[in-house]
Amino acid sequence: MAALYLYLPIFLILYVFTKHFHNKIHNLPPTPFPCLPIIGHLHLLKKPLHRTLFDIANRYGPVLFFEFGSRRVLVVSSPSAAEECFTKNDAIFANRPRLLIAKHLAYNYTGLSWAPYGDLWRNLRRIASIELLSSSRLQLLSCIRMDEVKSLMRKLLCRQDEPVEFKRAFFELTYNVMMGLIAGKRYYGCEDVENMEEAERFREIQIESLELSSVTNFGDFIPWLKSKKLEKRLMECGAKRDKFMQDLIEQYRRKMKSDPNGEGNKKTMIEVLLSLQESESDYYTDEIIKGLMIILLMAGTETSISSMEWGLSLLLNHPEVLTKARDEILNTVGDERLIEESDLVRLPYLCSIIYETLRMYPPVPMLVPHESSEECMVEGFRIPSGTMLLVNIWAIQNDPKVWEDPTRFEPERFDGLGGARDGFKSLPFGAGRRGCPGEG
Repeated sequence: MAALYLYLPIFLILYVFTKHFHNKIHNLPPTPFPCLPIIGHLHLLKKPLHRTLFDIANRYGPVLFFEFGSRRVLVVSSPSAAEECFTKNDAIFANRPRLLIAKHLAYNYTGLSWAPYGDLWRNLRRIASIELLSSSRLQLLSCIRMDEVKSLMRKLLCRQDEPVEFKRAFFELTYNVMMGLIAGKRYYGCEDVENMEEAERFREIQIESLELSSVTNFGDFIPWLKSKKLEKRLMECGAKRDKFMQDLIEQYRRKMKSDPNGEGNKKTMIEVLLSLQESESDYYTDEIIKGLMIILLMAGTETSISSMEWGLSLLLNHPEVLTKARDEILNTVGDERLIEESDLVRLPYLCSIIYETLRMYPPVPMLVPHESSEECMVEGFRIPSGTMLLVNIWAIQNDPKVWEDPTRFEPERFDGLGGARDGFKSLPFGAGRRGCPGEG
């Protein structure tokens, strides 16, 4: 036993230094010290992850090579490195790592966000971009978004002397908008007695999905720490969500059979996909339709809620910006009606406020992780095949070497840019093949 205590520290020291010099010899990016056996660099990570990695990048450089347990991870925190990943190496980094949550909540890695790069992903991307998220399709359903905004405004006017929890208000607004677009349903503030049970099911499933999405699964990085309890919960949640979405599909199948003409061009997304299923049943299977519904719901809600909450907070803490935005609206739109989506092109300062909010507080600070399908070079360093890529866009968008006084809320910095990436300095929706299909 005494010998074990003697040799263990020696083994650890030899391992750490051997690992450090091995990375240098093989031209891998700088690696934070130390990298420990089994856990690698996991001991260095604290929440929020994007801030921790930004602090590490300030010490070691903007291109870093980590080992999160058994998983190799490349973290980039500069515009030039991000540009190289999303242009020259875009196809190589177009894959996704296989994480447990995607297995059970994204139909075994077949959902749009988590599908491997290939024919399946290309087909899903085409459907989302052309059939669901095109400008014409969104414009046809703009009345749903406007009705929900008006509903929120009426509630606020009725309670103008009461404190308001805006996070909850934005939560209900966003989920009602998304479910209105997807299935013509509203599950919050619902007064339809017939839909009450369905609405309650939906709300319970969403709460559980959000809770599970926020859980860190160490089994993704150290396989023998795999949690059977967590996997069981994910499987049960995935099954409940699948049943709910299948019930919606069956509802619309019956509706479309009884009323083939329906709403004409103003079809919900389920109706659009079921119409396409009739002519291309091999492409538009029920599983594909459910996967698209779920990813639209998940990707289009929490991100929007976060952005609206931060935007309101910034305006309330910067009354001079709020006054300037109000003056622009009054001079351009007037006070006889609400702003419409078509007005945005004539409200450049309001758009700059949105861009600045997304710069300071990107809704997904590290983007969805990518994975390299083959060996490549980034900033002169060798990146092995199968390396997970994390692009720290929060670090890029809050780096004083990239943005002047980045902690200051200054919408004017976007004057004349129109939200352009400006050399990959601003990437709130990602870039390249796996960039957000709903950008814009």
